[in-house]
Amino acid sequence: MKAAAGDRLVVAGAHLGDTARDAEVLEVRGADGEPPFLVRWSDTGHIGLVYPGPDAVIADGPPRR
Repeated sequence: MKAAAGDRLVVAGAHLGDTARDAEVLEVRGADGEPPFLVRWSDTGHIGLVYPGPDAVIADGPPRR
């Protein structure tokens, strides 16, 4: 998975009925756009370092507010 600052990271819900979460990629700390990513979660505003799993994708457009 590759990303750039300003991209949107979307992570699927872990359980049936859970909603997906999304975050704005603030910084890419891996080589060539690879993880880890520093992100700001749209639902909480929390900023954290993420190593996305197989349930995550990079999507077009700004994070939901």
